[in-house]
Amino acid sequence: MTLRMEYDGGSRHAAGLFSPATAMHRPSDGHALLAPVLVLNASYEPINVCAARRALVLVLKGVAMTEEENGHFLHSARVAMRLPSVIRLLEYRRIPHQSRALSRKNILLRDRNTCQYCATVLSSSELTLDHVVPRSRGGSSTWENLVACCHACNRRKGNQHPAEAGMKLMREPRAFNLHTSRHIMRLMGRSDDKWRKYLFY
Repeated sequence: MTLRMEYDGGSRHAAGLFSPATAMHRPSDGHALLAPVLVLNASYEPINVCAARRALVLVLKGVAMTEEENGHFLHSARVAMRLPSVIRLLEYRRIPHQSRALSRKNILLRDRNTCQYCATVLSSSELTLDHVVPRSRGGSSTWENLVACCHACNRRKGNQHPAEAGMKLMREPRAFNLHTSRHIMRLMGRSDDKWRKYLFY
């Protein structure tokens, strides 16, 4: 089945996730599959953010249902599958109050894709991870010693401590816990009206 990305201006159809392929829609770019989607627990508690591609898979598998749509959809010869903006899990999931897994993705998410030395916001591909205390000088790969960093600042800092390079961190790096996750969700939600009623209450 061949699919292509299209956009319908954000209107909702009674058919929900699927709509007739004969409907008239304007084309959109393929980046819609990477758009952030708010994930709610069965209790409507916001618990995560994922890409629209992953959210659509969860809906199609019957693990979640769409609460809000983002106006984009995948169009095939027979049906148009609408992409969600907010999804809700059908079964309640217990979320442990502990830090997320240490990974490049989560470090960049915690630091909001912002270089922690020059405050430049960049795409993930334009950022790297910097060890505040270099590994060659005893620095470890931990939440408290890893930060998002642009390539220019990374080259400037080199094998030095920030103070030695005349650089200063924007903020002290900390573990990415549930409180941090919700704070970032609220920041992201300010640019999406459909998230507001789930995040600001």
